[in-house]
Amino acid sequence: MNSRTGVTMASADVTTELRCSVCMEIYRDPVTLPCGHSFCRGCITQAWDHQEDLQEYKCPECQRIYRRRPELVRNTRLHNICEAFHATETDQEQTGVFCNYCDFPVPATKSCLQCETSLCDHHLRTHDMSGGHTFLPPTTDLGNRKCYVHRKILEYYCTKDGVCVCASCSAIGGHVGHMMMSLHEASEKKKKSLRNYLQQLMAETEEAEKRVKSLEELRRNAQEKADGETKRVTALFSDLQSCDDVIRQLEIKKEELSRKMCHIEELCNMTDPLTVLQESHTGDLCDTKHRHDEWLHDGRDLDVAGISHTLHTGLADIMSGVTGGTSVQLADILLDVNTASNRLHISDDRKTASWSKRCQNRPETPERFQYWSQVLSIQSFSSGQHYWEVDVGQIDIWRVGMCYPSIARRGLWESMIG
Repeated sequence: MNSRTGVTMASADVTTELRCSVCMEIYRDPVTLPCGHSFCRGCITQAWDHQEDLQEYKCPECQRIYRRRPELVRNTRLHNICEAFHATETDQEQTGVFCNYCDFPVPATKSCLQCETSLCDHHLRTHDMSGGHTFLPPTTDLGNRKCYVHRKILEYYCTKDGVCVCASCSAIGGHVGHMMMSLHEASEKKKKSLRNYLQQLMAETEEAEKRVKSLEELRRNAQEKADGETKRVTALFSDLQSCDDVIRQLEIKKEELSRKMCHIEELCNMTDPLTVLQESHTGDLCDTKHRHDEWLHDGRDLDVAGISHTLHTGLADIMSGVTGGTSVQLADILLDVNTASNRLHISDDRKTASWSKRCQNRPETPERFQYWSQVLSIQSFSSGQHYWEVDVGQIDIWRVGMCYPSIARRGLWESMIG
């Protein structure tokens, strides 16, 4: 253990010596100044470019001043060492395992299970092969490949306990008499089971994708129908607005007619012929029918009969769709007792709920409403058009509404339906 610690510390010291004091990274294209200090070519060039105005150039390490900009000379030996180290870093990223015997970080090619060490090609050739050492691809997880009781290599799989064991465990340990399998056989058996499960998951995924596509198609169709109905209803309301305008105008005309009728009756009841004959503004009183026709068609093309026919036909179509169409359903509601408040009595057919002074003593569960006297239905829906018929009897205060299944069951406002 001491020798390994010494190697790690030596490697760390070497790494420190290979770092540029400006960027603190491993040298890239190192150059050396006359004072002997080395830097990355890019680092020292950038540092001196900022010193051009001072007409002097300092060494970032020892602060030595040069009146003329020194020529940068590549440090070939240091360059080669750093290039090798960069390559080693790449290997480390790939395996993450180094030889335990090299003074310089060298990627390991094998790991010895008995010795719990990792070796490069050179030290692998000189490694003690006595005792039947077992070699694995480079790994840092050697301890988990040995029995924690006997510190021997795991060789068998106990089918009863479902664990990997060593030879001592099966012979004299806690797994004596248990059915054993080789690690390879047990591994292949588990792989087969996993492949079967994978096939099952793939089939379920494919089925889920089919259902998603089907639901998306239903959603598109429903949206198209909804858009069409929206346009129809919008047009009907526009006709209703026009009808309202006609009604308002006819009401005004009706009042005017009423005033004229009263005036005519007064004239007819007069006994003085001179007064009757001298009454002014009577020229249009005898032309009532003609004026009435003008009021029905007063220049705005507001055809009362046509509008009435359109409204009647349109509303009849919509009501026929509500009562006989396939996209609208009368929901047969059954109440979910598991959500009912303890102040609600639910009938045996689960279609009637009534408030009760007496607590129903149902178990307190997360699904049950605690604050409001409410209950949810068993059925739910995610698309389509639905309507309900609710008989509230003589109750003065009641509430019917829709909510998500995730509605809160406690709290004042967050648990209120409607």
